[in-house]
Amino acid sequence: MADAFQVTQHRPDNQDADRRIQGLGGPGGGGWYRDIDTLIRGIENKDFSLWTVAPSGKSVWVVVAKRNNGRKYLKTEADGVEPNNLLALPRV
Repeated sequence: MADAFQVTQHRPDNQDADRRIQGLGGPGGGGWYRDIDTLIRGIENKDFSLWTVAPSGKSVWVVVAKRNNGRKYLKTEADGVEPNNLLALPRV
């Protein structure tokens, strides 16, 4: 079974037309941060899983999704609560 890491921070997009998050970070050993493409690859290859705590207090998994144009991005499983769980996290 792959390791699961908690996500507690995000780095927002720069000038990305798709408004894709640039990367995510979390606690442990002085903290960690990885860029979005590394995270997408790791989740798809089942090297690790990511989870976060939604504003509702519920733990939710981070999953890979794909836009209509084929570009991949990260989001959390639907929890029925707004705002976006990853964008609600503090910035790196």
